[in-house]
Amino acid sequence: MLDMQQKIKIFKALGNETRFKIFKNVFTGGYACSIDKKKPQDDIIAQATCVTTIAEHFSFSLPTISRHLKELKDANIIKMTKKSNKIYIKPNPTIIKDLADCFADLVDNYNDTMFQFDNT
Repeated sequence: MLDMQQKIKIFKALGNETRFKIFKNVFTGGYACSIDKKKPQDDIIAQATCVTTIAEHFSFSLPTISRHLKELKDANIIKMTKKSNKIYIKPNPTIIKDLADCFADLVDNYNDTMFQFDNT
């Protein structure tokens, strides 16, 4: 279960439009990474995208994209793995599920009667 500081870190990371777009596309498979034909057996290549592929979708420099990715990684919502000269990124679905469970708990415990207003 996520503690409050972890939740805050996730929301801060996703509060930036560029980071949110990056995360959404990493999570939904919106980036197609060029596969390294020399080692197609590497599972990480089949599951993840690479930094350079993400950078191609933005008008930012590669270092700027890398800083955004670091924020997402520090929030633990993506994982980054280095293979030879490429860095591959994939989502961390466990953390996202934990966050979704937090929202589900909020909804389950929501009491609409607390918010009745006098319309007079």
